[in-house]
Amino acid sequence: MVSAVENMAANTSWSALGKATDLRNRILFTLGLLIVYRLGTFIPVPGIDGAALREFMESAGQGIGGMVSMFTGGALGRMGIFALGIMPYISASIIVQLLTSMVPKLEQLKKEGEQGRKKINQYTRYGTVALATLQAYGLAVSLESGDLVTDPGMFFRMSCLITLVGGTMFLMWLGEQITARGIGNGISLIIFVGIIAEVPAALAQFFASGRSGALSPAIIVGVILMVVVTITFVVFMERALRKIHIQYPRRQVGMKVYDGGSSHLPVKVNPAGVIPAIFASSLLLLPVTISTFSGNSTSPIMSWLLANFGPGQPLYLLFFAAMIVFFAYFYTFNVSFKPDDVADNLKNQNGFVPGIRPGKKTAEYLEYVVNRVLVLGSAYLALVCLLPEILRGEFAIPFYFGGTSVLIVVSVTMDTIQQVQSHLLAHQYEGLIEKSQLRGKGNKTRRKRSPVRR
Repeated sequence: MVSAVENMAANTSWSALGKATDLRNRILFTLGLLIVYRLGTFIPVPGIDGAALREFMESAGQGIGGMVSMFTGGALGRMGIFALGIMPYISASIIVQLLTSMVPKLEQLKKEGEQGRKKINQYTRYGTVALATLQAYGLAVSLESGDLVTDPGMFFRMSCLITLVGGTMFLMWLGEQITARGIGNGISLIIFVGIIAEVPAALAQFFASGRSGALSPAIIVGVILMVVVTITFVVFMERALRKIHIQYPRRQVGMKVYDGGSSHLPVKVNPAGVIPAIFASSLLLLPVTISTFSGNSTSPIMSWLLANFGPGQPLYLLFFAAMIVFFAYFYTFNVSFKPDDVADNLKNQNGFVPGIRPGKKTAEYLEYVVNRVLVLGSAYLALVCLLPEILRGEFAIPFYFGGTSVLIVVSVTMDTIQQVQSHLLAHQYEGLIEKSQLRGKGNKTRRKRSPVRR
């Protein structure tokens, strides 16, 4: 049986997009800030030898250089002011969330509501500055070691550090503005746009390899089919749910007795979304990027990292899969689905799982269910992220193609479309109620339509 909400969503008209002024302004605001981001990727850091950098990136395009360039929207390949991308902010978020779960003072701060959340966000920004500073200085030294700088020295290092840190902080601000005043999650959209911007060039290079005979037609068709199947699989898994039955007893309010009802608590197969893949990728980018740029002058440790943690290497794949599984569980139980909080909310609303006592027993049951659902969810994430890596290494595809990129693009697209639909639903609420015939049983007369909210 179709629910009332699903019935209303089915009647939502996308033709009303032009009339929803608030939604239109949000979309235009988001597009404007994303255009600013794309323009910033073409503004170069001062002191870079452009010809030497292009030659280096062409040789590194099949490895970690292509991976990093994909996540930064090509800014790294051009050494733009956004060359570090948004990854320092993501890494800082990982560290702060880990500390929040382990440090009692931060855990108490998290429970203080809006003020506590602002304080934690402030700590995350401080961590972003510190990580971006370390990464920018390491990248500047690596560029000098690789002979990619016209005038090496302390002046170049400081100018590169200030430019890259400023670019990362500006990107963090853009992401927060998009989240607050635009459509979708700003940080995810910035990564999404960076990936999409590199797709046309990657496709052109892919088909050019086919015309030159470097890749056989069978491999080209196989890669295209794999992308289609992967996208279909990701959409299916992202919409998959485990429904937990919830029962509400009869209740008396004053002299009236309201019948009890039943509902369900939806638990997604992948509650953490794309976050585990992004977190795992961000941890792999920093050390290998620095070792790649350092060229022949790397230390023994960096040489070992480059040899064993490059894309396609066994240790890289093992570490990548382990981090995806870890962050899938960690992010789910600490951020997206907390069994104790859900159990408390159900108890406060007089809801209960049939056969399970409210409170602690319900929390234990929810944890039991989510643990087992996440076995499938984390395995799905690891499969989607690792399969393209393995195939790319086996068939020597001449550009970076990763399951993480596909997962981010599909997930962010679905989330953004869902938010747009939610705004349209709110805009057409009065009309949709009449279309869906959701008026009360006793209301026989047709009421006058209220003006559409803008």
